[in-house]
Amino acid sequence: MDRLESMEVFVRAVDLGSFAAAAAALDLSGPMVGKHVRFLEERLGVRLLNRTTRRQSLTDFGRAYYERCRMVLAEAQAADALAADQLSEPRGKLRVTMPAHFGRHCVTPILLELARRYPTLELDLSLSDRFADLVEDGLDLAIRTGTLDDRAGIIARRVARQPMIVCASPSYIERFGRPLQLEDIAGHQAIIYRRLGQALQPWLFPRDDGSVAEIAPAGRLRLDDLDAIADAATDGMGLAWLPYWLVRHRVEAGTLVRLLPDQADYLYDCHALWLQTPHLPLKVRLTVDALAARLPKLTS
Repeated sequence: MDRLESMEVFVRAVDLGSFAAAAAALDLSGPMVGKHVRFLEERLGVRLLNRTTRRQSLTDFGRAYYERCRMVLAEAQAADALAADQLSEPRGKLRVTMPAHFGRHCVTPILLELARRYPTLELDLSLSDRFADLVEDGLDLAIRTGTLDDRAGIIARRVARQPMIVCASPSYIERFGRPLQLEDIAGHQAIIYRRLGQALQPWLFPRDDGSVAEIAPAGRLRLDDLDAIADAATDGMGLAWLPYWLVRHRVEAGTLVRLLPDQADYLYDCHALWLQTPHLPLKVRLTVDALAARLPKLTS
């Protein structure tokens, strides 16, 4: 007899409480259900069920074996679904949350391209710096930047790294000079990113020994919008610590100057997060793969 089929019959008999109920659900005869269970018991050399004319109950081993059978059957179903995915296109609603700036400039263009490629895929995107909950908000995918919290039941895959640079305008450098090393930052005005109700975020710089230096620069300008910080830096209001992808065109045009060229850039991680599941839906898997393939080119 087929072992996987016998496992399915055994699990159904336990779930429904009797051979007769399992037989009706599986369109089998009662004796055939019994044959499947006996096949497993004879193969294993251990009794799985204690059976009387009125009731049945799992043995201690039968209970442990039942749990394992459920896991095996779930994985088999996931494998079948995976094969089915290869013959189909992603479809249905894809719900994604992402940081506002990073999402607008880097993530959304990739997702829009997926939507153009697959007409049966719907996008429901949230661009917000609020940390949404995958379960409570009914999300398929979350894009996060920075350090992640370790949460049970969540799978994370790094899909990009963002180099962070210190920059200033030529007019600022002409008036106040340029910092030549990290210690010089303390003597300059800085334009600081700060979210409402949160502590000031330090500027991070990797050291040669693998540790990270944290610098809390002084500044009278605090903004929660990265584009506004880049604008203020371009206007000569101070130093800014920003993702390179955000100011690349300004640096290339000469309206901002990249400072501390001998200092290694801090690489801000970007992760895709989803709920742990036996079978990752095709729409989520294709999205994560697309982000991992294209984001590094946009953020380097």
